Amino acid sequence: MCFLPIIKILALFLLIYCGVYLCFLWGIYKMKLTQFAAFTTLLCTAFGTQAAPIWQDFSITGLYGKNYELIAREDDQSTITFEYAAKLKYGDFFAFADRTNNDVSGNETYFEVSPRLSLGAISGRKLEAGPIKDVLIATTWEGGEGFNNYLYGIGVDLAIPYFQYAQLNFYKADNYKNTDDDYQLTFVFGVPFTVASEDFLIDGFLDWSTAEDDHASELNWTTQWKWNAGKHISPNTKLYLGVEYSVWNNKYGISGKDENNVSALIKYHF
Repeated sequence: MCFLPIIKILALFLLIYCGVYLCFLWGIYKMKLTQFAAFTTLLCTAFGTQAAPIWQDFSITGLYGKNYELIAREDDQSTITFEYAAKLKYGDFFAFADRTNNDVSGNETYFEVSPRLSLGAISGRKLEAGPIKDVLIATTWEGGEGFNNYLYGIGVDLAIPYFQYAQLNFYKADNYKNTDDDYQLTFVFGVPFTVASEDFLIDGFLDWSTAEDDHASELNWTTQWKWNAGKHISPNTKLYLGVEYSVWNNKYGISGKDENNVSALIKYHF
């Protein structure tokens, strides 16, 4: 069938991270009815009605760094990240799962699933104005050890000189029951450039969330600085080496817990 390629990719992702899949089922079970309806509508639109992705990418990243805050072991941490991204006819889709070794009882998993629905694509109109290329319904599901947060709002795709892509999303966050709901602004970007015939990529995200009665405002700015070493193996090999730099103020909403960390990075795109 015409939609088999994307199903196979998603199935591979879920098989690799079966724990994430089980969390997904539990999270759907625990959702409010309105959240369930909105989430399933977006997923059906994103995957059920489209023949194939316009493009898709699956990657694995290895990270090692020190100076982490609020982890169970020492201040060093190793992380394996699985990522999947796709551009679809009526929107886009991004998901990742982090597996870290910082839990006292073993490893820990954190994941995000972020489908977005293009209002321009479904309406057949160009929703462009100035740097804005499109307007989308933006959603994110955050899950980890014992919690699930559901974010929904409006996103825009931006045209910025020298940027390969730029997205700005405004969310209302329905946080887990022990945390007050808040609002979040997320900026996602990628900037490729070449120096002396060597290819580099700077990409990352900035999350800023509001302060509420039980937690402080957070700012997490994480950027990866990468060199494409794979082109020296073959033209189509996408093997990146570099560093990830993370600045996280008031980590987990705890006032004064600031993280400033550089991690060694290796990333391979299939």
